[in-house]
Amino acid sequence: MAKHGMTTRPAVLWFTGLSGSGKSTIADEVARELALRNVDVERLDGDSIRSLFPGTGFTRAEREDHLKRVGHIAALLEKHGVTVIASFVSPYADSRRAVRNMCRNFIEVHVSTPLEECERRDVKGLYGRARRGELKNFTGIDDPYEAPRNPEITLDTTGMTVNQAARLVLDYLSGH
Repeated sequence: MAKHGMTTRPAVLWFTGLSGSGKSTIADEVARELALRNVDVERLDGDSIRSLFPGTGFTRAEREDHLKRVGHIAALLEKHGVTVIASFVSPYADSRRAVRNMCRNFIEVHVSTPLEECERRDVKGLYGRARRGELKNFTGIDDPYEAPRNPEITLDTTGMTVNQAARLVLDYLSGH
């Protein structure tokens, strides 16, 4: 199934971090690289999954339920030999722990880019809207982000290119 020294053991790589941290961009690059190496890979992204379930809200309970559904899908894919690359803000430690417990080989990737940098990059204007009170329950502004305590990988993209960050993830996979 895998070539070029890449592990054949399927995994769930769970990218978590603030909006604008770079998690989706890095996850896309990791998925692309794995596919080039003939690894069966599936990409799950917060924006695309939410578009399938437009009624999903942003309260703590709604977010936790949403992530448990996505975690269940990721665990099923992993069980069937697919490496899952998931990128979700997933702000609560309990939600991430629940997903970890569903999976056989869960790799938490904390994209720890500071809030100030995420706000600077904000092409959608979400942080500005949240600061003006137009968006409620926005992670990092009026809703907490519980940073992972012991992620397998931590990436601060402030001084790192997408390719450098993806390489760190791929190197981790090769070594584990």
